[in-house]
Amino acid sequence: MRPIALALVLAALSGPALACGPDALGVSRTLRVGTLGGGAVGLKTYPRTLPLAPGEVVLTFDDGPMPGKTERVLAALDAECVKATFFMIGRNAAAAPRLAARVLQEGHTVAYHSMTHPNMRHLGVAAAQANIDKGFQAVDEAVYGDAWNEPRAPFFRFPGFADSPALDSWLASRDIVVFGADLWAGDWEPMTPDQELARLLARLDRSKGGIVLLHDIQPRTVAMLPRFLRALKEKGYRIVHLVPGPGPLETRPAPAGWTSETERILRSSAKGAGG
Repeated sequence: MRPIALALVLAALSGPALACGPDALGVSRTLRVGTLGGGAVGLKTYPRTLPLAPGEVVLTFDDGPMPGKTERVLAALDAECVKATFFMIGRNAAAAPRLAARVLQEGHTVAYHSMTHPNMRHLGVAAAQANIDKGFQAVDEAVYGDAWNEPRAPFFRFPGFADSPALDSWLASRDIVVFGADLWAGDWEPMTPDQELARLLARLDRSKGGIVLLHDIQPRTVAMLPRFLRALKEKGYRIVHLVPGPGPLETRPAPAGWTSETERILRSSAKGAGG
């Protein structure tokens, strides 16, 4: 990532310090994720993840911004002085530019999730690259008011986690890190907010933390989020905020016997695994 781009992103994220009381969940630390040479993280898909300590949680939201829902997610995060990473779809950012810009203005990290959310494995490489680049451009125009040749923040998540070696290599050549997830609630499946909360907390208790995938377009997630954040506080979890950083990506390996859950799901379902 160009130094000037990194400086702009970090400046936008710094903002004034929030007056958080001791009862707020808050952010325990900010992790600067190196992107030089690219790379990929998230144990659901890749055999490595971020070097998080036990009990540390990274919150990520996909598919927004969505008027009527993303605002409520932002309000819930603000109430607990929490920061997250939003992987935006280009067409949604273009349709709601003020809301997209608000995400960054409130101190969250804005990342990318393609232009139209296709399954990239169903497209040719050139078409997939064009869709990704259009997503970069649309999000940056909505959030920053213009777009450069490279995305402002070099974080990308494939729709449905449907990557390919060719696309992974292409993104790595541009110093862009690919994000999977370590766990999810499966909030694209029919369930009540109570069921989603119980499922997500149970999975967190098994994994002892990690990169969490949620969707700010899902009403059930919007409804359960305030209680989820309070439960994280009560259970002693700590929030880590991600921002782009210098140097190469630092990771920790998957445990012995690891397999890719998303590859199994992608093989068995043309729809993929959410994301």
